[in-house]
Amino acid sequence: MLKIRNLEAGYGKLKVLRRVSMHVAPGEIVTIIGANGAGKTTLLNTISGLIRARAGEIVFDGKEVGRMPAEKVVLLGCSLVPEGRQVFSSMTVKENLILGAYVQYRRNKKDLLPAGLAKVYGLFPVLKDRERQLAGTLSGGEQQMLAIGRALMGEPRLIMMDEPSMGLAPLIVKDIFAIVRRLREEGNTVLLVEQNAKAALRIADRGYVIETGRIILQGTAEDMLANKDVQRAYLGRDLDAETMV
Repeated sequence: MLKIRNLEAGYGKLKVLRRVSMHVAPGEIVTIIGANGAGKTTLLNTISGLIRARAGEIVFDGKEVGRMPAEKVVLLGCSLVPEGRQVFSSMTVKENLILGAYVQYRRNKKDLLPAGLAKVYGLFPVLKDRERQLAGTLSGGEQQMLAIGRALMGEPRLIMMDEPSMGLAPLIVKDIFAIVRRLREEGNTVLLVEQNAKAALRIADRGYVIETGRIILQGTAEDMLANKDVQRAYLGRDLDAETMV
């Protein structure tokens, strides 16, 4: 579904990603772990079209998207749940969700809007209860659910999530990871960047470690959980995943 080869990207004169190569197969949960500043968010932003690739290839569903604008990438079926949620705080929950469905209008499929809302409300019943509430008044966990729901309104085949557990209470984090697993069970493909590397690897099929803009390790989630170097560098300070997923 997603193939990246020798990708380079950055900001101005700053090169962040250095010859990154990776892939995500349909139906997988793939997680990317690494320290702050390693390039994880830059990678997701480049895949989604928010940052233009300087070199290399990003092929999504057979199409080169590395230099496409973000709106075209979304139309192809690749959606991003950004770090920090970034909901529209002065708009209601329902209005935020409808904005996420703008691609359905572009596809001339606006008749799918009621079914999309029903799907999101089925996944997140609390959003149905609060559909007329301003998004800025929701709790952090509810805003994260709204951000995920907004991305799902576009019926993506690949959903990318950037630090979905950031700043949330442990019980809410447990719910978020359960939702990620449920998305995969319902046929979605997920590319996950997550600060809680242990919990992310517990639900993932495979993982990549990125360091200073380079992929330095890849493997099955099980192998990475057992890797002593990964344990020492990325897993030791995480919350206990046994209580989280």
